[in-house]
Amino acid sequence: MATLGTHSSVGDILGQAKRVVVKAGSSLLSEAQSGALRHGWMASLAQDLAGLRDTGAEVLMVSSGAVALGRRALKLSDGALALEQKQAAAAVGQPMLASAWKEAFAPLGIVTAQALLTLEDTEKRRRWLNSRATLEALLSQKALPIINENDTVATDEIRYGDNDRLAARVAQMSGADVLVLLSDIDGLWTADPHRHSDASPIPFVADMSAEIMAMAEGPNPQSNLGSGGMVTKLTAARMAVQGGCTVILASGVCEHPLAALMNGARATVFAPAATATDARKGWIAGTINPAGQVHIDEGAVRALGKGASLLPAGMTACTGDFTRGDVLAILDMNGREVGRGLASYTAGEARKICGLRSEEIAHALGYSARAAMIHRDNLVLLHKEKT
Repeated sequence: MATLGTHSSVGDILGQAKRVVVKAGSSLLSEAQSGALRHGWMASLAQDLAGLRDTGAEVLMVSSGAVALGRRALKLSDGALALEQKQAAAAVGQPMLASAWKEAFAPLGIVTAQALLTLEDTEKRRRWLNSRATLEALLSQKALPIINENDTVATDEIRYGDNDRLAARVAQMSGADVLVLLSDIDGLWTADPHRHSDASPIPFVADMSAEIMAMAEGPNPQSNLGSGGMVTKLTAARMAVQGGCTVILASGVCEHPLAALMNGARATVFAPAATATDARKGWIAGTINPAGQVHIDEGAVRALGKGASLLPAGMTACTGDFTRGDVLAILDMNGREVGRGLASYTAGEARKICGLRSEEIAHALGYSARAAMIHRDNLVLLHKEKT
């Protein structure tokens, strides 16, 4: 895809896309008051996605809504659900959701496939590869994968928690060049427009800077269906753009939401990173729950920005119970996450060598070991300091 700029239209972006992931939130699929499915809206989105396929693009969809449907069917009370209630609602609602999508696409001659993922399906490298192979096989057979988190088995401790980040992981996993996040908000604003009358829309984001990430203010107070807010959407956008994927954040409230985007409806476009990470580093950067944290000093931050490995000498502390090969978050002196990488040491070893020079490591551990805590080949920067 050509380099994006402020002049790039959503129509051009979608028209040139080879593989697109579209995420539809719970607030779009269900009526706010009754909880009933919006079948007409689903049919309109199915027609939009069929139109994308007609241009030659491969399409995957991430669809929320199972818990909301199951909740209504089981007549569960309003308010927060206990874990077992949420799992039961998902078990009831997921086949209903899959059936509704099948009916929406059937008149268009499109076969749909249900793919339910757990957090470990994307956090564990081998399972990531297996999941990716399954999606590739479905696309090669012209099926349209409809993906959701497997809330029937997910726990509060081991789950995505929102489908924005799941969609970003699917975009990374599938090598998509465009991710469309449809929800009940029409893009990124300088502040929440429901709370700030002077807020202005931001049509184009060239860089996922700390300033952009700070613009999120939590879930939309007008919606009680979705689990994600602007925080999760910006986190998802950052994950996807690092892998070279363009992200479009837009409202999907109206019927034919993609057609509306093609005709100029408001949205925010997040440009892919100038230097995209490869698939392996994209997996590292997009890990939802790092196994631990490494705190580093200012000198180490500068060294990482120049492409160096993370050495124990630059470490000030480490937390978590991790082993070799686990993904770690790298935090600067202010607690800001600046990168992620694969640990070369266990947590116990790392604590023994914090702050030590390379020649001191063997003495501290009692055996010869690697010089780097995280080798540069296994490290991804999330923020680069401006020079």
